[in-house]
Amino acid sequence: MPRYALRIEYDGAPFAGWQRQVDHPSVQGAVEAALARIEPGSHTIAAAGRTDAGVHAIAQVAHCDLTREWGTFRLSEALNYHLKPLPVAITACVRVAEDWHARFSANERRYLFRVMSRRAPVTLDRGRVWHVRPKLDIEAMRAGAQHLIGMHDFTTFRSTICQAASPIKTLDAIEISEHESAMGPEIHFRLRARSFLHNQVRSIVGTLERVGAGSWHPDEVRAALNARDRAACGPVCPPHGLYLAGVSYPQDPFAAQD
Repeated sequence: MPRYALRIEYDGAPFAGWQRQVDHPSVQGAVEAALARIEPGSHTIAAAGRTDAGVHAIAQVAHCDLTREWGTFRLSEALNYHLKPLPVAITACVRVAEDWHARFSANERRYLFRVMSRRAPVTLDRGRVWHVRPKLDIEAMRAGAQHLIGMHDFTTFRSTICQAASPIKTLDAIEISEHESAMGPEIHFRLRARSFLHNQVRSIVGTLERVGAGSWHPDEVRAALNARDRAACGPVCPPHGLYLAGVSYPQDPFAAQD
């Protein structure tokens, strides 16, 4: 059966997350339903990561197996037609080897978290950024973030329902930058790792926001990490500022299309 890799963009607001669910809409379910429209029957797709309810994606990656050969342009166009009017789009489609896997072949995930810092309520970007009122201290947050880089036991920063076999992960980078937009100042948190624990990014950003707001000293982030206790974590920030921004592979399957 020919296998195809799909790069997928979506607004997570209408969905209960990526993973297919019986009684709630999901991104996986939407794409599988679109596949059933072009090749009748049941379809199961695998993704690089399972985003939670309300989390968005700029470049989620999934793969599907079909019964016949498709031109990649025609396949992406057909899927996008059947995905309307849902806020889900196939932005790239390529044929891959039958043993290529969206999840297990990946060697890095990248997440973006957007924070808008202004007094006025957010209107145009509502549901796409986390709105905080106090001006955040970028340098203090960067200092706190340094305690989290590298291999650590991230028990403090993972959900109590996380199903990962181990809390030990290697966080390759946390980049924190300021950006001026027409709507106001934004702070972007960019995190890179081979894989993440459930709620790890939101737990880290929520904790660093406390540092930026002056409620925590940067060294308290190290103390929270070393506690290996979920109760030591700062607030978990809301999902709507979070984006799965990209997935890397030893050989980029989409390189020829970009």
